[in-house]
Amino acid sequence: MSAARVVITGTGWITPIGQDVESVWKALLAGTSGMGRITRFDAETFATNFAAEVKGFDFRSLVPDADDHADCSLCAKFALAAAWQALRQSGLRQSQGFNPRRFGIYLGSGEGPPDTENYFRPHLEGWNDEQKKLDHPAWTRSAYKNMRPAVEIEQEANMTLSHVAWAMGTRGPVGNCLTACAASNQAIGEAFEILRRGEADAMIAGGAHTMVHCLGVTGFIRLTALSSRREDPTKAARPFDQTRDGFVMGEGSGMLVLETLEHARARGATILAEIAGYGSSADAFRITDMHSEGKGPQAAMAGALRQAGVQAREPGPDGRPQIQYIAVHGTGTKENDKIESHAIKQVFGPMAYKIPMSSIKSMMGHLIAAAGVSGVITCVQAIRSGRIPPTINYNVPDAGLDLDYVPNTARTIQDENGRSLIRACLCNAYGFGGQNDCLVVKAFEG
Repeated sequence: MSAARVVITGTGWITPIGQDVESVWKALLAGTSGMGRITRFDAETFATNFAAEVKGFDFRSLVPDADDHADCSLCAKFALAAAWQALRQSGLRQSQGFNPRRFGIYLGSGEGPPDTENYFRPHLEGWNDEQKKLDHPAWTRSAYKNMRPAVEIEQEANMTLSHVAWAMGTRGPVGNCLTACAASNQAIGEAFEILRRGEADAMIAGGAHTMVHCLGVTGFIRLTALSSRREDPTKAARPFDQTRDGFVMGEGSGMLVLETLEHARARGATILAEIAGYGSSADAFRITDMHSEGKGPQAAMAGALRQAGVQAREPGPDGRPQIQYIAVHGTGTKENDKIESHAIKQVFGPMAYKIPMSSIKSMMGHLIAAAGVSGVITCVQAIRSGRIPPTINYNVPDAGLDLDYVPNTARTIQDENGRSLIRACLCNAYGFGGQNDCLVVKAFEG
């Protein structure tokens, strides 16, 4: 039996620059930065006291039956909001003959942020810091008495998956991976393979994460991965620029509804794009360093292109590259940008110089486990609109980083009638630990 084709019928997005696909896309094309001082906790003594936070997030207005998920983590709340957007757009649940046993979910989701006050919620009145020190056993008994066990389990990485499955009514295949910054690309790729094998008719796939808390920010500072440009956070994220000094932490969620083409057609769904190829590899090199030749990223890109039937080094019938846009990982660290650029050149050869590519992390920050799916949604929007978002804060070219990074201003790639000329895109995502996952997204052609 031949493998099924897999299409996208719904998208949802919660990000620091917008809380639905339309507003996020508008902000990306305008080059809007979502960075600012951290408000979630007091970070003024930290080397990096800024991030890209989701602002004005109203969980109850975005999620039906929000009370059923009142104790879930912020990560799960972002995921629920994005998943409901994608499900509504797809119209899947309302379609005749909907079968929840053929409806699955695969997420790349992070652990819930630690929140000691929510875990214990002791009666704090009368318990200032000095009194806690003087009578710590009594304070501990009070904290234990008021501990909420149901909230304790929300720190587990699988709980975001559980909440979304419960809310969406997905009773088919379920899975979650936390392969760092590659997680949601891998989740989409694995959901894609489940559908290709015929094990489900539809899948929710994507990711959600927030590490904008004291432990998350401290850890990345210790790894020297974060920018420390405290004087102007909006200009701190500088992917591919010679003056880059690290990424800016972001947070949020992106979700897709994927279906087999046969299932989508049978119910008359609107098809947004097609997932055509998935490549995955491991560096097996170092936990926090990429191989200097980018061998893992090269293998993942080549695998995705091969499965999609795309010739990296050959022009298409119109003389243009067969990939017209790359949503690069583009973190803004010295190592990633240099090695990713080198890997793209190795895969595409001279054609690499003709392909526009950009990093939306320059605007929304690094969404960690939700970074990959954000790149995929960017590819979907680029295909449908013929517009490419820029890499902002790119002002000083770096020697050897000489590809087309679409600096500072969005680009239009349309024909004389305003129709998109972007037919195929590549989305890259790489994570600490050496995970590399790449996806080819194509315009749907019946």
